[in-house]
Amino acid sequence: MKKAAVLLAPGFEEGEAIVTIDILRRLNIEVETLACADTRAVESYHGIPMVADARLAERPDTLYDAVVLPGGPQGSVNLAANAQVIAFVARHDEAQKLICPICSAAARVLAANGLLKGRRYVCSGELWQTVTDGEYVDAPVVEDGNLISGKGLGRVFDFALTVAARLTGDEDAARDHADHIYYPW
Repeated sequence: MKKAAVLLAPGFEEGEAIVTIDILRRLNIEVETLACADTRAVESYHGIPMVADARLAERPDTLYDAVVLPGGPQGSVNLAANAQVIAFVARHDEAQKLICPICSAAARVLAANGLLKGRRYVCSGELWQTVTDGEYVDAPVVEDGNLISGKGLGRVFDFALTVAARLTGDEDAARDHADHIYYPW
């Protein structure tokens, strides 16, 4: 069974996190939410408290098949400022595991820390204008090697289904599930 880590920093975009967790679990991917904070309790962008499965500090050496980085204006800033997050993402990237930022995370977390490495990506808003580490593509989801980036909350289903399809290696199952939830993917 494939396993994904979803990194939750204070201020994370709850819709991006929850929909991605939901889709991955529906397609039989084990998901572990990791709080990038001193406690497992993390408050989202819109003040919704969530208790993560574990703290990132408790899983420094665990290797997942994918690392999902939800955005959120403050969430992505908090991820980017956390040295433990950057080391965790870099280690997974070096191991060729999927790195999956959505919304502001590609620009604020990866690009700000030299982790895009010239790859094609998408992010929300105008954040791409300050990125010198990658090649911006205006699309709902952009794949480049082991990097899967999503534009933002309005494209979270496209993002989550793409991540699930790559993890399972079964795009037909992801498409069947999209039909099941009445999503035109």
